[in-house]
Amino acid sequence: MWLRRRRAAGNETLLFTERMNSYSGMIRSVGHGVTGKAKRGVLDAETAREVAETMQALSTPSRVRILARLRESACSVTELAKSVGMEQSAVSHQLRVLRHLRLVVGERSGRNVLYALHDSHVGVLLEEATYHVAHLRLDYPDRVEVSA
Repeated sequence: MWLRRRRAAGNETLLFTERMNSYSGMIRSVGHGVTGKAKRGVLDAETAREVAETMQALSTPSRVRILARLRESACSVTELAKSVGMEQSAVSHQLRVLRHLRLVVGERSGRNVLYALHDSHVGVLLEEATYHVAHLRLDYPDRVEVSA
Protein backbone atom coordinates (compact mmCIF):
# COMPACT_ATOMS: atom_id res chain seq x y z
CA MET A 1 0.00 0.00 0.00
CA TRP A 2 1.39 3.38 -0.96
CA LEU A 3 1.11 6.20 1.51
CA ARG A 4 1.31 9.80 0.38
CA ARG A 5 1.86 12.40 3.08
CA ARG A 6 2.70 16.08 2.86
CA ARG A 7 5.40 17.19 5.22
CA ALA A 8 4.39 20.24 7.23
CA ALA A 9 7.89 21.78 7.27
CA GLY A 10 8.07 21.83 3.49
CA ASN A 11 5.64 21.17 0.72
CA GLU A 12 7.47 18.14 -0.55
CA THR A 13 5.53 14.96 -1.04
CA LEU A 14 7.09 11.88 0.45
CA LEU A 15 6.27 8.51 -0.97
CA PHE A 16 7.19 5.29 0.64
CA THR A 17 5.82 1.80 0.82
CA GLU A 18 4.45 0.45 4.02
CA ARG A 19 6.47 -2.54 5.07
CA MET A 20 7.29 -3.30 1.44
CA ASN A 21 10.94 -3.89 0.76
CA SER A 22 13.15 -6.53 -0.71
CA TYR A 23 12.28 -8.74 2.25
CA SER A 24 8.56 -7.91 2.34
CA GLY A 25 7.43 -11.49 1.92
CA MET A 26 9.47 -12.52 4.93
CA ILE A 27 8.44 -9.88 7.44
CA ARG A 28 5.50 -11.85 8.75
CA SER A 29 6.47 -15.32 7.59
CA VAL A 30 9.78 -15.79 9.38
CA GLY A 31 9.26 -18.37 12.07
CA HIS A 32 11.59 -21.30 11.47
CA GLY A 33 8.76 -23.66 12.36
CA VAL A 34 9.05 -22.83 16.07
CA THR A 35 5.65 -22.75 17.68
CA GLY A 36 4.55 -22.48 21.28
CA LYS A 37 7.99 -21.27 22.35
CA ALA A 38 7.03 -17.78 23.51
CA LYS A 39 3.87 -15.74 23.81
CA ARG A 40 3.62 -12.46 21.96
CA GLY A 41 5.03 -9.70 24.16
CA VAL A 42 6.62 -12.12 26.63
CA LEU A 43 10.37 -12.65 26.59
CA ASP A 44 12.47 -14.67 28.96
CA ALA A 45 15.52 -12.97 30.46
CA GLU A 46 18.06 -14.69 28.20
CA THR A 47 16.17 -13.86 25.00
CA ALA A 48 15.72 -10.24 26.15
CA ARG A 49 19.48 -10.01 26.80
CA GLU A 50 20.31 -11.39 23.34
CA VAL A 51 17.82 -9.07 21.62
CA ALA A 52 19.24 -6.06 23.50
CA GLU A 53 22.76 -7.06 22.46
CA THR A 54 21.66 -7.38 18.84
CA MET A 55 19.91 -4.02 18.91
CA GLN A 56 23.17 -2.44 20.11
CA ALA A 57 24.39 -2.83 16.54
CA LEU A 58 21.93 -0.13 15.52
CA SER A 59 23.21 2.26 18.18
CA THR A 60 26.11 3.47 16.03
CA PRO A 61 25.39 5.30 12.75
CA SER A 62 28.51 3.84 11.12
CA ARG A 63 27.31 0.28 11.77
CA VAL A 64 23.85 1.14 10.43
CA ARG A 65 25.43 2.54 7.27
CA ILE A 66 27.60 -0.57 6.87
CA LEU A 67 24.57 -2.85 7.26
CA ALA A 68 22.61 -0.72 4.78
CA ARG A 69 25.42 -1.03 2.21
CA LEU A 70 25.68 -4.78 2.76
CA ARG A 71 21.93 -5.09 2.25
CA GLU A 72 22.61 -4.13 -1.40
CA SER A 73 25.29 -6.78 -1.98
CA ALA A 74 28.34 -8.42 -0.48
CA CYS A 75 31.56 -6.44 -0.70
CA SER A 76 35.10 -6.08 0.63
CA VAL A 77 36.32 -3.77 3.40
CA THR A 78 37.81 -1.47 0.75
CA GLU A 79 34.47 -1.16 -1.06
CA LEU A 80 32.63 -0.64 2.23
CA ALA A 81 35.07 2.08 3.32
CA LYS A 82 34.53 3.97 0.05
CA SER A 83 30.75 3.56 0.21
CA VAL A 84 30.32 4.78 3.78
CA GLY A 85 33.15 7.33 3.79
CA MET A 86 35.21 5.78 6.57
CA GLU A 87 38.78 4.61 7.00
CA GLN A 88 39.36 0.91 6.28
CA SER A 89 40.60 0.31 9.83
CA ALA A 90 37.41 1.82 11.28
CA VAL A 91 35.25 -0.31 8.96
CA SER A 92 37.24 -3.42 9.96
CA HIS A 93 36.65 -2.62 13.63
CA GLN A 94 32.90 -2.21 13.10
CA LEU A 95 32.77 -5.42 11.08
CA ARG A 96 34.41 -7.25 14.00
CA VAL A 97 31.59 -6.06 16.25
CA LEU A 98 28.95 -6.98 13.67
CA ARG A 99 30.49 -10.44 13.19
CA HIS A 100 30.52 -10.99 16.95
CA LEU A 101 26.79 -10.14 17.06
CA ARG A 102 26.29 -12.52 14.10
CA LEU A 103 24.84 -9.80 11.91
CA VAL A 104 27.43 -10.14 9.13
CA VAL A 105 29.52 -12.96 7.78
CA GLY A 106 32.85 -12.87 5.96
CA GLU A 107 33.99 -15.27 3.27
CA ARG A 108 37.47 -15.32 1.83
CA SER A 109 37.68 -14.75 -1.91
CA GLY A 110 41.31 -14.89 -2.96
CA ARG A 111 43.18 -12.21 -1.01
CA ASN A 112 40.00 -10.40 0.01
CA VAL A 113 37.23 -11.16 2.45
CA LEU A 114 33.75 -10.45 1.15
CA TYR A 115 31.24 -9.42 3.81
CA ALA A 116 27.49 -9.92 3.62
CA LEU A 117 24.50 -9.82 5.94
CA HIS A 118 24.26 -12.95 8.08
CA ASP A 119 20.72 -13.63 6.81
CA SER A 120 17.54 -11.91 5.65
CA HIS A 121 16.49 -11.14 9.23
CA VAL A 122 19.23 -8.52 9.47
CA GLY A 123 17.85 -6.73 6.42
CA VAL A 124 14.33 -6.91 7.86
CA LEU A 125 15.56 -5.50 11.18
CA LEU A 126 17.24 -2.58 9.42
CA GLU A 127 14.24 -2.00 7.17
CA GLU A 128 11.84 -1.95 10.14
CA ALA A 129 14.02 0.56 11.99
CA THR A 130 14.12 2.75 8.88
CA TYR A 131 10.35 2.41 8.49
CA HIS A 132 9.89 3.51 12.10
CA VAL A 133 12.08 6.60 11.62
CA ALA A 134 10.23 7.53 8.41
CA HIS A 135 6.92 7.39 10.24
CA LEU A 136 8.25 9.52 13.09
CA ARG A 137 9.55 12.11 10.63
CA LEU A 138 6.11 12.27 9.02
CA ASP A 139 4.42 12.33 12.42
CA TYR A 140 2.52 9.27 11.28
CA PRO A 141 3.19 6.50 13.79
CA ASP A 142 1.58 3.09 13.45
CA ARG A 143 -0.11 3.02 16.81
CA VAL A 144 -1.19 -0.27 18.30
CA GLU A 145 -4.79 -0.23 19.48
CA VAL A 146 -4.99 -0.65 23.25
CA SER A 147 -8.02 -2.53 24.43
CA ALA A 148 -9.27 -1.95 27.95
